[in-house]
Amino acid sequence: MNLEDLIDPVVALATDAGARILEVYATDFEVQEKDDASPLTKADIAAHRTIVAGLEALTPGMPIISEESGLASFDERRTWKRYWLVDPLDGTKEFVNRNGEFTVNIALIDDGRPVFGVVRVPVQGTTYLGCQGYGAERRDDNGAPRAISVAANSAQPPRVVGSRSHRGASLDAWLDNLGEHEMVPMGSSLKFCVVAEGGADVYPRLGPTSEWDTAAAQAVVEQAGGAVLELDGSPLRYNRKDDILNPWFMVVGARDRDWLALVDSET
Repeated sequence: MNLEDLIDPVVALATDAGARILEVYATDFEVQEKDDASPLTKADIAAHRTIVAGLEALTPGMPIISEESGLASFDERRTWKRYWLVDPLDGTKEFVNRNGEFTVNIALIDDGRPVFGVVRVPVQGTTYLGCQGYGAERRDDNGAPRAISVAANSAQPPRVVGSRSHRGASLDAWLDNLGEHEMVPMGSSLKFCVVAEGGADVYPRLGPTSEWDTAAAQAVVEQAGGAVLELDGSPLRYNRKDDILNPWFMVVGARDRDWLALVDSET
C-alpha cells in the first residue's frame, strides 16, 4: 500500500463526515449518555457510519476500530499489523457546548505506530494530515495546501496548550514547575494540531485518553517534526494491551527544553 495514495480519498471522507456532523450541529439535537457517562449525539453516529462505509470501500478487509463500534478482543487485535483507528467526533463536549472545537480523526496504525492521520475541523473548514514519507500539511477549504512544522524554539514565555474540559492537580503541578507561561485552552485533538503547526510549544496530557483520541493527531505531530512521548520518553504506541487507554503523555513541538523533566516524580 502506498500511503500517499490514501491522502486525497481519506481527506474527502473526513470532510464528508464533518459535513454530516454540521448538519446535526445546526439543529436542536438531543444528547444521550454512554455507559462511561460521556455524551453521544446523532452526529457521532452519522460520522461513524460515513467513515466506516468509506474505509471499507477504500481498503476492503482491513480492520477498523471506531469509538462508536464494539472493540474486538485483544486476542484478535494482537494479530493485526495494520488497521484503521477512528474517532468520528472527537470533542463531543465541545460539540454540545457549541464552541466549534471538535474534530474528525482517522488514523492508520502499522505495527503499533500511527503512520497516517487525518484530522478534520468541520467548523473551521480545515484539515490537518500527516503521512509517513510525505510530511505534514494543513488544507483550508478556501486556500492552497501548505506544509506545517513544529516550532524550532519555544516562545518566551512558553506556550502551553491544554484541555478546556479536563484539568487536574498533576497538570497544575507541572505548570508550577514550568513557571511563567502562556496557557492556550482548547478542545479535542486540535491541541495536537496547534503544536504541529507551531502555534504552541507543548501539550502535557496528564490525564486519561483513549487510543482513538490521539492516533490521527499523533501522526500529524510526528510528521511535522514533533513527538508524542510517554513520561519515560518512549513514543506513544498502540494496540499493545487489552484495553485501549493511553498512559499519560507529552506532545512536544519545540525541543529546546526538557519538558518531561518538569513532571513531578510522584506522578
